[in-house]
Amino acid sequence: MSLAEDVIKKMAGRTVTLSTCESLTGGGIGAALTSVPGASAVFRGALVTYARELKASLAGVDEELIANEGVVNELTALQMALGAQAACGSDWAVSTTGVAGPTETDGAKVGTVWFAVVGPRVGMSDWPEYTELKQFEGDREQIRSAAIEHALSMLLRVL
Repeated sequence: MSLAEDVIKKMAGRTVTLSTCESLTGGGIGAALTSVPGASAVFRGALVTYARELKASLAGVDEELIANEGVVNELTALQMALGAQAACGSDWAVSTTGVAGPTETDGAKVGTVWFAVVGPRVGMSDWPEYTELKQFEGDREQIRSAAIEHALSMLLRVL
């Protein structure tokens, strides 16, 4: 069973929904999830915010954060996930932002990827939030594939 199948099965069993906000993975997480039969019971939709201005206009990432810190950082990843969760009306959301190459972005080396997973608000408390930073090796496609796999793996660990 693939990681995407495991995510769909686990989320369907808990009757919760999922959305994504992807940058360097370009919709690859959503594509992996929707390749699974029955994904429509879980997967609500995706924002593919490849261009930096779309991170602000579609996902609600703070424009000042982008101007001052760039787009490859923990807070951008977190705001992207929260933006997807709100825009798609999902219980859970996962995001990726990073550098697939061939050159650095905002001072971040090729292979640098930030991930965020956010969950449903519980009572009056804040939403559960999880972030991770990874450094992958390889060419552009290897980095993108590793990021998709890690995002799905991270979802499974968090759930």
